[in-house]
Amino acid sequence: MTPLIAIAAEAAEQKSAEVTDWAGRLGWVAGLLLFIAFVYWLMRQGWKWRRSLQSDLPELPTVPETPGEARLTLSGRYHGSTTAGQWLDRIVAHGLGTRSRVELTLTDAGIEVVRPGANDFFIPAEALREARLDKGIAGKVLAEGGLLIVTWTHGGKPLDSGFRSDRAAEHAAWVEAINSMTTTTEGIAR
Repeated sequence: MTPLIAIAAEAAEQKSAEVTDWAGRLGWVAGLLLFIAFVYWLMRQGWKWRRSLQSDLPELPTVPETPGEARLTLSGRYHGSTTAGQWLDRIVAHGLGTRSRVELTLTDAGIEVVRPGANDFFIPAEALREARLDKGIAGKVLAEGGLLIVTWTHGGKPLDSGFRSDRAAEHAAWVEAINSMTTTTEGIAR
């Protein structure tokens, strides 16, 4: 027999060892699934705890009966709200922490925020402080100027809300329009 044929015959006789420790393997899989469920439960408890800490935030305003004519509209994504100036301090009370699709409408009365599958709200013109382009808000970081950040006050607390238009070129017009609305006789209210 040639050496090549002998090696092939020997290889054909060898077989992989069959798995005999099914209980051990199933135990590891069950342990991993329990660990994942525990981590998920901890994250959920943290979200609830944050919501209870922010329970002093009053209910969100609703759209007035006659909001006026639309100055600008925007279709895109709502990425959340944070405490103004603290881009990682997410606000979760009243659904403000829920990411969603968004339709924004700017009128003389303020900004109407319509979110399919999440709580809609209204930012009154007198609550607006400023608008700017930024690169990040809690859980979302983009290229510089990729997010439209609207700073407003609610219940005496300054908030930053982050939006991203489907057409990012619209952001500059929104910043200009909102900042022109916040101009007072003493300058820009911040």
